[in-house]
Amino acid sequence: MSTMPEDHTGFSKAWEELKAGGEGLLGKVPAPFTPVGVRYDVQDEGPLYHGTKATLDVGDLIEPGFSSNYGQGVVANFVYLTAFQDAAVLAAEMAVGEGAPHVYIVEPTGPMDDDPNLTDQKFPGNPTRSYRTRAPLRVTGEVTDWQPHSPEMLKKRRESMAKAKEAGIEAIN
Repeated sequence: MSTMPEDHTGFSKAWEELKAGGEGLLGKVPAPFTPVGVRYDVQDEGPLYHGTKATLDVGDLIEPGFSSNYGQGVVANFVYLTAFQDAAVLAAEMAVGEGAPHVYIVEPTGPMDDDPNLTDQKFPGNPTRSYRTRAPLRVTGEVTDWQPHSPEMLKKRRESMAKAKEAGIEAIN
């Protein structure tokens, strides 16, 4: 199953604002983080997406309790989702492990919160529309017509993540 083409301008605009502020995704050593303004039990009209290298079927559940794709690979207490298809594409492409990246359309089975890894006092209101939940996500479809990021961009992102890992910067779990 595929979704209709999505307007990526919302994610692109939010991402450009983050980069303009010098932050980026682990691109700069961040100041000490205090999750101020993180909203709990948020609602988003969706559709909502999850990117991974796991091969799943409609009806499968994506649950916390597995190794994280980021940082030291500790057991993740949350599963992550986004309202921006392109963000899920990036997550799928950056996920550790073998296999092809997949972008799934998901529905949370419980409450979801703002992702504090991308939302802080500098960017209140979650402009990236990125969320996390302790409840499973139910796969309702798969997007098959997404556009991959350039190999150069992915290489740069992996280098940034490696530097953050070496510096001991961990995702909030």
